[in-house]
Amino acid sequence: MSDTSTTKPRTAMASITFTPSGETIEVPKGTSLLDAAIFCELDVPAPCAGQGRCGRCRVRVASGEVERRSNAGMTTDEILEGWAVACQTYAGEGAIEIDVPERKKEKVRPHGHAIAEPESLPITCDYLQNPAVRTFSLAIDPPTLEDQTSDFDRLCRALTQQHGIEGVRAELPMLRRLGKDLRMANWKVSVTLEMRDWVYGSYLPPRLIRIYPDAFPHASMGLAVDLGTTSVVAYLVDFHTGRVVDSASAYNKQIACGDDVISRIIYAKREKGLERLHKLAVETINDLLEELQVRNGIELYEIHEITVAGNTTMTHLLLGVDPRFLREAPYIPTLSAAPKLVAGELGLSANMLARVHILPSVGSYVGGDITAGVISSGMYATDKLTLFIDIGTNGEMVLGNKEWLLSCACSAGPAFEGGGVRHGMRASPGAIEDVFIDDATLEPTFRTIDNAPAVGICGSGLIDLLGELFLTGIVDKSGHIDRNAPTQRVRVFDGVPEYVVCWAGEGGAQKDITLTESDVTGLLRAKAAIYAGFEVLCASVGVDLADVEQIFIGGAFGQYLNVEKAIRIGLLPDQPVERFHFLGNTSALGAFAALLCVSARLEVNDVASKMTYLELSADNTFMDEYTSALFLPHTDLIGFPSVSAALAARGSGNGNGG
Repeated sequence: MSDTSTTKPRTAMASITFTPSGETIEVPKGTSLLDAAIFCELDVPAPCAGQGRCGRCRVRVASGEVERRSNAGMTTDEILEGWAVACQTYAGEGAIEIDVPERKKEKVRPHGHAIAEPESLPITCDYLQNPAVRTFSLAIDPPTLEDQTSDFDRLCRALTQQHGIEGVRAELPMLRRLGKDLRMANWKVSVTLEMRDWVYGSYLPPRLIRIYPDAFPHASMGLAVDLGTTSVVAYLVDFHTGRVVDSASAYNKQIACGDDVISRIIYAKREKGLERLHKLAVETINDLLEELQVRNGIELYEIHEITVAGNTTMTHLLLGVDPRFLREAPYIPTLSAAPKLVAGELGLSANMLARVHILPSVGSYVGGDITAGVISSGMYATDKLTLFIDIGTNGEMVLGNKEWLLSCACSAGPAFEGGGVRHGMRASPGAIEDVFIDDATLEPTFRTIDNAPAVGICGSGLIDLLGELFLTGIVDKSGHIDRNAPTQRVRVFDGVPEYVVCWAGEGGAQKDITLTESDVTGLLRAKAAIYAGFEVLCASVGVDLADVEQIFIGGAFGQYLNVEKAIRIGLLPDQPVERFHFLGNTSALGAFAALLCVSARLEVNDVASKMTYLELSADNTFMDEYTSALFLPHTDLIGFPSVSAALAARGSGNGNGG
């Protein structure tokens, strides 16, 4: 009798070896090279989360069979040399060797050190009378046959007798080492306690964090973190003085997995994607911790508390919580307030029992960084009608005063941080950051960060440049470049008009640096989304933008924003300059307030709970406002009197009348 049973066909496999790391992995035929690299935890950038849009996940196929589904803008010569877009290139069968080029590490524009002090906070800070963390010296009676009190009860008894501290708690990791630590110190110790642990509307008894030998010199430090989509900033705070003693900043390592939050949410769906994004967030903070440790001569276990302010997506990724539902209707986060955590649970390189306070979010795209900004700006306590804005990959904004707060967020995309622009870049050395174009010659004058040779254009430079191109008539109100402009700097390349800001060799530039008509379209979309958000917020409560008494601008990008030129392109409302206030990194300042002041933690929770979140995708008027704002500066010039005056004064021939 013949065997009629069928067997499942063998899956064709590929063996991929990555160089120079030497990592080898067996994967099924048809696996993308990007996924294979992720499995091996290799540093292959994927700013568009592997959607094939950016073409920056480039690797070189040294040998073996692959299938290319897209070459994403590569030249013929590059393809012949073996270069491939990893997310659009799939493994064939058999042995494959892939060369992963080493990436040059970018440096974030440095932030000033020691910039925050308790007196600078718009909140009554009781850190001396009511500190979050305190250290006490103890002389503990050693046990005897006559006194059989347990080690922990003995320590608690000494705290009560010598310092009036009662009801101290200790967690299992602390208890596991308690007996050994007390005896090694010969019963003379210093103990660090978290004094004000707040939960469900009430304070818990003090919590034991660390035991030191009595003579052991030690500090008591805290870390306030702004976990941004693009960059991460950390303040090292001395609990004894309440001062920021140092700060450090770096690009968020998650950039390799997506330039913006939407790309990272998409990346998180990949196998091991969420795991990698969580790991990269922790690594970024730990790198800053190590930098601060070395520079200040402290031990990491002396960091006793941490606060983190980040948008809702960043909070989910730091916690390793799947963020996918943030971009699926009805756009609901898994959590708004994080559970009580300690550093060891997240893998942070501080004292493993250091409490980690993650500031609460308000909605899917208004996170703890904005609640931190509302606190640090003092907006929550003012009588004036205030508009608070934080412009980044998301445009987040809050309108209101001490009586009410209404918030929303719009997807600006990475354009104002250099993403999606041919020669755009982040704010680092060599980035063109401000531009002026002569009316008569149409020749530009520009300045770069650190006066380094020009290599690209950062966000503030893009706003300056677009404003100048508009005012001189090179770009019309619809965003089209005048191909007949009387200057050699306007040209057509690959069928797309562009303006050459910097010729190759000019100021040390190695290539022509341009702004294309396609780049202008992307910038118009970004600024239109933000301005439409302002209009919808105001309309929702029946006020006009002109009624806003003060405009607070937070975020690192805001520090370098030229208000006049931002108004010129319609990014900001046309209001008197004195109404605008640049507040710096309000997210980090809010995290600092919550770290130092227990009362500020309560205020943050209260602000988050009373802030109303407006989901713009559910508001029918948003698209109308967005469409109206897709022009320079707007379809309705009545709302931009200063721009009309500037156009008249410079005699622009760009046809923007009416």
